[in-house]
Amino acid sequence: MILFPAIDILDGKCVRLKQGDYDEQTIYHESPLEMAKIWKNKGAEFLHIVDLDAARTNEVRNKTLIQSITKQIDIPIQVGGGIRTMKRIKTYLSSGVNRVIIGTAAINNPQFLKEAVTTYKEKIAVSLDARNGFIATEGWEKTSTVKAIDFVKKLEKLGVRTIIYTDIAKDGMLQGPNFKELQEINEKTSMDVIASGGVTSKKDIQALQQMNLYGAIIGKALYDGNLELEAALEVTSNEN
Repeated sequence: MILFPAIDILDGKCVRLKQGDYDEQTIYHESPLEMAKIWKNKGAEFLHIVDLDAARTNEVRNKTLIQSITKQIDIPIQVGGGIRTMKRIKTYLSSGVNRVIIGTAAINNPQFLKEAVTTYKEKIAVSLDARNGFIATEGWEKTSTVKAIDFVKKLEKLGVRTIIYTDIAKDGMLQGPNFKELQEINEKTSMDVIASGGVTSKKDIQALQQMNLYGAIIGKALYDGNLELEAALEVTSNEN
């Protein structure tokens, strides 16, 4: 199982939001690039970067910053936040990003998602951010009427290879992931499933690994010191 340290960028800084609330943010580092270097030096195999500005306003303020990370960090990187055009996908992939994550646009613009998956195949992942089992959009500020489990089936038929599932109620709360929903989704799809939201302890990682998930994103637990990345990586390196 791959562990993805999360780097959420807002106003050019590395932050964490509480349950996706932009008014509940904590700044952890002034430089996302330096944060990326720290995680890489601690043994990270893959980084998960989200442009929170673009997710909320569609303004790509942090593109140059993200591109500088891809140039200076020699491990794979996946990027999400405001990915709503083919041009934006092409820009990121051509600058060294390994996988681009489509979120809100996967719900609001199915034709765009289809074109992206047809063109870039495994380079496209879809982020399923859910609240009470329903997909949330617009930087988590709106909840759709689409059930997450139903949408998963549509994505698989479309050819999506990787999904990221986040339970907003768990995100930033340090209370563990929503194991029940993750297991249900993982069992009902052949796609690679990455868990996000609430991953707090080595026990959480062990449980996710036993569920045969492809990966897990870790955010607040790393930044607050509840979990050391080196210790987390030891769990995944001792797979049965």
